[in-house]
Amino acid sequence: MKIGIVGLPNVGKSTLFNAITKAGAESANYPFCTIEPNVGIVNVPDKRIDVLSKLYDTDKSTYATIEFVDIAGLVKGASKGEGLGNKFLSHIRETDAIAHIVRCFNDEQIVHVSGKIDPTSDIETISLELIFADIETIEKAITRYEKIAKSGDKNAKATLELLNRIKLHLEASKPVRTFEFQDDEKDLLKDIFLLTIKPIIYVANVSEEQLANMENDENIKLVKEYAKNEGAQVVTLCAKLEEDLSELDDEDRLSLMNDFGIDESGLDKLIKASYSLLGLISYLTAGKQEVRAWTIKKGTKAPQAAGKIHSDFERGFIKAEVISYDDLVKYGSTSAAKEKGLVRLEGKDYIVQDGDVILFRFNV
Repeated sequence: MKIGIVGLPNVGKSTLFNAITKAGAESANYPFCTIEPNVGIVNVPDKRIDVLSKLYDTDKSTYATIEFVDIAGLVKGASKGEGLGNKFLSHIRETDAIAHIVRCFNDEQIVHVSGKIDPTSDIETISLELIFADIETIEKAITRYEKIAKSGDKNAKATLELLNRIKLHLEASKPVRTFEFQDDEKDLLKDIFLLTIKPIIYVANVSEEQLANMENDENIKLVKEYAKNEGAQVVTLCAKLEEDLSELDDEDRLSLMNDFGIDESGLDKLIKASYSLLGLISYLTAGKQEVRAWTIKKGTKAPQAAGKIHSDFERGFIKAEVISYDDLVKYGSTSAAKEKGLVRLEGKDYIVQDGDVILFRFNV
C-alpha cells in the first residue's frame, strides 16, 4: 500500500521522508528539489510484535509495512503543467492515499513559494490543482461514456449519470472523497482514476518551539478546521525533530522525546494513521521460528487471510485456531489459554479481527 507525500515546495516533505526512511532523500531550500519520487518502505510500529517475540524467544520478528512516496512539490497551475505538474500528478495517481504536508512554522531562512505562511491557502492550492486534474479526467470519461450509452448500455448510462453528478461536485471546489455515493456506485469508477477520491491525512509541520503549545497554535487550528470539513485526520509533528530522532539509538531517542514532552513520535502517529486510513489491520502468527504481523483489509474472512501466508492455505483451508493477543499474553502460552477455553476453532465465514493470533489448519 502506497501513501503519497504531497505539498507545496519547501513545506518539509523531504525532511519528513528522511525521517520516515532514513534514506537521505535530498532536502534543500529551493523549489522542485525532488524531481523523481523517492520511495521508502517502513515498519508499522506494533508493540504486540515486541511482546510476543519475547514471549516465544523468537528467532525472527516481522512487522507489517507501509510504503511512502515522496512526491515533488506541487504549485499553482500544476494541473496545466506548471512547474513539473503533469509528471507529479501521475505519481500521485499511482498511490492509494495522500499525506498532505502543510507548513505551519515560520522560518525566514526557508523560502515560502507564496511569500507568507497561510495553511488554509496552501491546502486549497494543492486541493484545487487535484480537483482541476479530476475535472479534466471526468470530462474525458463523460465523452467516452456518452458514445457507449447511445448503444443502450444500461451500465454506461448509470456511469454517465454518476460522472455528471461528480463533475458538479468538483466544480463546486469539493474533492470526490466528500461526494455521497449511493449503494455500489463507486464500483462504476473502477477504470476512472481520480485523485481527490483518495483518502487523505493532513500533516501539520511545526517548529520545535511550537510543540509545547500545539493545542493553542493558530496555524494548527486552521489545518484542523479545514480537515474537519472533510472528515479527515490531522497529525501534528515537527519534521526536523523527527529527522533528528531517526538518527538516534533507542535510549537517546527516548531522552530527546522526554525533553520535548512527547511520549510517541509524530512519525509513529503518522504511520499508524496511514495504516488505519487505508482500512488495514494486522493479524499475528507466533512461534519460536517467527513472530509476524500480516496485513489484511478490515472485513477479511479467515480463508482469504490465510491466503496472505500462502495460496495453499486458502485453497485447502479447514479451520483457523484463534486466540486474542490479550488472552495469549495474559496466560503466557496457547496451551495455558486452551485450558481456560480461550482458543477457538473458526470456520470459513469468520471475519478476522485486529490482533487475532492465528494458526491455520489446511489440507491440499
